[in-house]
Amino acid sequence: MTTRTELRTMLAEGRNRLAVGRAREAAAMAAEQPRLAAALVELLWDEDAGVAMRAVDALERASAHTPHMLARWKDALLSRMPDAEGNKLRWNLALMIGRVRLTVAETERAAEVLRGWLDDESSIVKTAALNGLADLSRWNPELRDEALDTLRICGRSGTPAMRARSRILLKRMERERLAGTADRLNGLERMGKGSQ
Repeated sequence: MTTRTELRTMLAEGRNRLAVGRAREAAAMAAEQPRLAAALVELLWDEDAGVAMRAVDALERASAHTPHMLARWKDALLSRMPDAEGNKLRWNLALMIGRVRLTVAETERAAEVLRGWLDDESSIVKTAALNGLADLSRWNPELRDEALDTLRICGRSGTPAMRARSRILLKRMERERLAGTADRLNGLERMGKGSQ
């Protein structure tokens, strides 16, 4: 079993703070040993920015396949977002936060940070913030119209990456809307058959 200290030592390896280092290896380990998510979350505040960047990278990679691993850490992720510095930290937090089931108040907290990140200098941070806003609208339907408007605007006037991601997210949200409508209609149909 890997310890937190061993994990930190692994994540300290890298040419510079943005280098991936052994983040992929740490992600694979966390996917196999979900208890390592606790150590990765703790390392998001590491004094070595490179360790924090590789920890968030590993956590994002592992949670892409097993999003439920983040459930216990939603408060930590939400509290890390407002003071997150560094593109890699921001874009990975933006991608992860929508994977966690949040309350309406929590989605508002996260959305406030993501709105600010839409003005970041980094195109990848802006693009990930778009993704995060769209994902948050799954937990808070009141954010849906804002997310759609933002995606439409960025789909016309954003960076090339933002325009491409906006098109993808708009299609996904439309599929989800149609699937939700079909589910509601199927439910009404079943109710109608049951009352006959």
